Amino acid sequence: MFDKVDLSVSSYDTAWVAMVPSPNSHQDPCFPECLNWVLDNQLHDGSWGLSHRHPLLIKDTLSSTLACILALKKWGVGEEQLHKGLDFIESNFHAANDENQQTPIGFNILFPSMLKYAKDYNLNLRIRQAELVSMLHKRDSELKIDLGRNSEEFRTYLAYLSEGIGNLQRWETVMKYQRKNGSLFNSPSTTAAALLHLPNSSCLNYLHSILKKYGNAVPTVYPLDIYARLCMVDSLERLGIDKYFKEEIRSVLDETYRFWLQEEEDIFLDITTCAMAFRLLRLTGYDVSSEPLTQLFEDHFSDSTGGYLKNTGVALELYKASQIIIHPNESALEKQKSWLTHLLKEQLSNGVMQADRFNRVISQEVDDALKFPFCANLDRLENRRYIEHYNVDCTRILKTSYRSKNLGNEDFLNLAVEDFNLCQSIHQEELKQLERWVVENRLDKLKFARQKLHYCYFSAAAALFSPELSEARITWAKNSLLTTVVDDFFDIGGSKDELLNLMQLLEKWEVNVGFDCCSEHVDIIFSALRNTIIVVGEKAYRWQTRNVTNHLIEIWLDLLKSMFLEAEWVRSKSVPTLDEYMTNGYVSFALGPIVLSTLYFIGPKLSEDIVGSCEYNKLFKLMSSCGRLLNDIQGFEREAKEGKLNAVMLRIIERNGATTEEDVIGELKVEIEDTRRELLRSVLQRNGSVIPRDCKDLFWKMSKVLHLFYMKNDGFSSQHEMVGAVRSVIQEPIILK
Repeated sequence: MFDKVDLSVSSYDTAWVAMVPSPNSHQDPCFPECLNWVLDNQLHDGSWGLSHRHPLLIKDTLSSTLACILALKKWGVGEEQLHKGLDFIESNFHAANDENQQTPIGFNILFPSMLKYAKDYNLNLRIRQAELVSMLHKRDSELKIDLGRNSEEFRTYLAYLSEGIGNLQRWETVMKYQRKNGSLFNSPSTTAAALLHLPNSSCLNYLHSILKKYGNAVPTVYPLDIYARLCMVDSLERLGIDKYFKEEIRSVLDETYRFWLQEEEDIFLDITTCAMAFRLLRLTGYDVSSEPLTQLFEDHFSDSTGGYLKNTGVALELYKASQIIIHPNESALEKQKSWLTHLLKEQLSNGVMQADRFNRVISQEVDDALKFPFCANLDRLENRRYIEHYNVDCTRILKTSYRSKNLGNEDFLNLAVEDFNLCQSIHQEELKQLERWVVENRLDKLKFARQKLHYCYFSAAAALFSPELSEARITWAKNSLLTTVVDDFFDIGGSKDELLNLMQLLEKWEVNVGFDCCSEHVDIIFSALRNTIIVVGEKAYRWQTRNVTNHLIEIWLDLLKSMFLEAEWVRSKSVPTLDEYMTNGYVSFALGPIVLSTLYFIGPKLSEDIVGSCEYNKLFKLMSSCGRLLNDIQGFEREAKEGKLNAVMLRIIERNGATTEEDVIGELKVEIEDTRRELLRSVLQRNGSVIPRDCKDLFWKMSKVLHLFYMKNDGFSSQHEMVGAVRSVIQEPIILK
């Protein structure tokens, strides 16, 4: 599947290739095999095009059929097929002006032009003169407007549609778009149109090379290998089954990176391929600059008010790429993201995509991409959405429609559904195990504490869903629940004596629980902490082949001390500086026991040197600082009423009230964005990194969890905000309709 890119042949393009005369005699076709293919491949209704076509693709079929008729008429063959084709066009001509029909790229120029060619050939098309005049007027108006524009995007667009421009085209200018393989835009029809107007051996060799591969017909675009393989990689990742194809994916990305470094035309002359390559390569850790992408965007997209480059699918791919900002100097990528966000929102709101039944999948993808930005898009939630909207048919449209088994694969879909439901059944059993653990450790007796087991486990399962990561999920969920309990104990449930007692017990470790605990609450919490640390330490030893229990105790002690300091600030009504608050606050946000403990179960061995490295501590601080600020922005009003410290309030105090709450929140959002980008840059960095990539990914996964929970409000504290997400990952299996 990865070795071979499968493309359907195109009646439209094959017909244009069939029209090319022989260099030796203009009375004979240069490619008689294409003409024979047209003769042999008319459909039963008189049309040419894809079999089993979608009912909204009549315009596409009209265009393909008329091109085939012109080829037959030019060479004076196929009288019977020609008349059947004319009958089809006459019977379905109304669709040419139907706005509900899917419109191929350039249809409003190409189809009327072919009608004019048909008239020049004295083909008797029995269509209403008013309809014909209307279409020709529409074409001439569009051409007049477009030819008057002085932008590279429109020059490129009209060059791509050269067969519809005919004698009006400046063919010498068009040839500047010729690629190294001899083609114009990798389009057989555009390349054939050039040969109808001027001799060019490179164009001729390009068409010969396609027919050598495909026999007697051509696809609508060739080659498509890089794009098709990247689409497969993207689909496998979004379906959640990339783990089964690691070697194949690595091979594709290595090859794509080589092409990137070589400035391969099939990447850098195609904006969609460039955007996808940039996103997939950068997220895998390859060192790729955003400059080629942003330059393509500036040249061909940002000033677009029409034309094929404003296609929604292209805009969506560019939008997804523009979110992968990791360097401070990528303002052009930031500008691109802002512009595309506005464009996609506009296209959604004006109802164009919703009204287009053929493109309902892309409409849903745009909606999802805007609702769940990359920084808040949890793997398993995206997997489910993509599975449920996966288009097996996956018909794509350029000047004409085409299909590829590489772009829509039913076997991939079936594997993804099976894998999702299998993982979900494992998750359900793990959740039952955790529910028993809560009761066994009496945590349900702590009435002051938020009962958030389902949320805690959901965040683990959504980020670490593979069956082999069971210990990681259990460790994440247990520590997540315990940090919630301890946080509530330090905030509202415990006295100062109890808090000190809990810290002292953890420091001593070897204690008599029944005698040394000053209250039942301390007894329950310390016992649960101690038992969990012991169990996690024992299991981690089997993964790491070294004792990490002392490190686990240290992580918890750091958390308790930071929480105690915050509690003391509140009790004494002390007001720390914002720097003092954040230095303590990134620890008190309580991600240490969750993420740092779970790291021991991801797979790679982590030595003491790695755990003590600057890189390790930097990743933890960046992740936790993001979380702290996200929490403070969403919880500001509630925490202000409760008398708790908060970054928003402290910045206002530092400025003596000379700034508004809204301005401060805006500033903190910028800080979050900068910190998040630095975190992602650190995760993706290869040179000089001592932490295995799988382990670094955990910091980023937690960051995405935090951005999802705090996207609208404090989703973790809410009773209802995340219920639907929890059900979709843990409780409801996927059943394809």
